[in-house]
Amino acid sequence: MKLRKLFKNFKSDESGAVTVDWVVLTAAIVGLGMVVMKTVGGGISTLGDTVVTDLSARSSGYEAASK
Repeated sequence: MKLRKLFKNFKSDESGAVTVDWVVLTAAIVGLGMVVMKTVGGGISTLGDTVVTDLSARSSGYEAASK
């Protein structure tokens, strides 16, 4: 009888359920972030290189006064 009561208490105890939910949710968010970065990362790098090339080819608009 004591073992049956122990099993019923164990079955009805939900104290760790919220922790498990948060772990699964956090893992899903991290995984989704990794997938997005893998998908978009190459495009971001190419865009950054294009911006650097374009800006380095432009003059700053400041010219020293000639004497």
